[in-house]
Amino acid sequence: MLKIDDPVGASTVHGVCGFLGTVLTGLLATNEGWFYGAGPAFFLAQFFGAFVVGCWAAFMGFVIFKGLDLVHGLRVPARVEEEGLDIYEHGETSYNN
Repeated sequence: MLKIDDPVGASTVHGVCGFLGTVLTGLLATNEGWFYGAGPAFFLAQFFGAFVVGCWAAFMGFVIFKGLDLVHGLRVPARVEEEGLDIYEHGETSYNN
């Protein structure tokens, strides 16, 4: 649906898990966490920071990839994609067919 090509899961690992870890720090930190009686201020700061960094990363990623697409292009020809980039990039195949 979104047509995102992320074969190594970098968006999930760094984006989702990074956001979750930052927000949970606001809840679970033993000295300032909301669950340890320190109130919601630290949690809200962590949530706001994670949200702003996520928005900045998404915006900058869009700008960089859109610029690269306009200048050079991001896709290889369909024939090369179907045959596999290993042949064209490394001169060998990955799998024995």
